[in-house]
Amino acid sequence: MLILRLQRIGKKKNPTYRLIVSEKTKDTQAGTLENLGIYNPVVSPKVIQFNAERINYWISKGAQLSASVNNLLIQEGIIKGKKEKSVFLSKKRQESMGKKKAEAVSAKAEAEKKLAEEEAKKQAAEAEKAEAEKKLAEEEAVKQASQETAPVSETPVEAEKVEEAPVVEEKPAE
Repeated sequence: MLILRLQRIGKKKNPTYRLIVSEKTKDTQAGTLENLGIYNPVVSPKVIQFNAERINYWISKGAQLSASVNNLLIQEGIIKGKKEKSVFLSKKRQESMGKKKAEAVSAKAEAEKKLAEEEAKKQAAEAEKAEAEKKLAEEEAVKQASQETAPVSETPVEAEKVEEAPVVEEKPAE
């Protein structure tokens, strides 16, 4: 059975890939039937140069696609269909990942709950403080109002008695 897949070429930590047609049971570095293009994911923008005509020819002859190649060809619009999941985990690994993920989610939920409680406490304290300030302001306003409109006492306040000096009449000078 033939398969279209990527063959890694390029330097260490700088991968470049060839799209090749080969036997499914053979290693990608073993003999290939045809080179169909180049894919370089490292540079920006990514370099994708595929020979669409030859890819369609091999697909028509019954060649299968690896998951990564399938996703790249769909992305480029050479073929139509759904993208495939290209990484598969064993059931045991999925379960352990599920437990770790569940623990992480629960820890995150607990942290968010604590933050929400702290926020609620802060808001309650601020509300109490605002209420106390409002009460104090009301009391102050009542005090000022009572001072301004203090009732006048009914008994008159005795005015201070001022002693008057005796009046001396002056005689005109002759």
